[in-house]
Amino acid sequence: AVEDMLKRSEGTKTKFEEGTSQHTLQKNRVRALQIALALLRNEAGEELRETFAKDDLEKAKAPILSLISKSEKAKTKLDPACWQAKMLSRNLCALKLALPLLSEV
Repeated sequence: AVEDMLKRSEGTKTKFEEGTSQHTLQKNRVRALQIALALLRNEAGEELRETFAKDDLEKAKAPILSLISKSEKAKTKLDPACWQAKMLSRNLCALKLALPLLSEV
């Protein structure tokens, strides 16, 4: 789910002119999702502290919280049986797993 969100965010980022608030928002989301994916995969293990600065981990929280909030709000407007609601449920589950990991490293 996080890989899918990351791919979509990377694609969306190219649609906005660099320096605009939309581009910066997408850039921050991409970075947060990259960190979340690494934490969920635990690819780096102990090296994670060296890979991501503590500041990066703190900055990743806001975009993750924003994605959770937006996904929860969007999900309330959908039929629970539709594919979008199922996708959002999967995304929310992954984001909620990643969020506490940002504080544990």
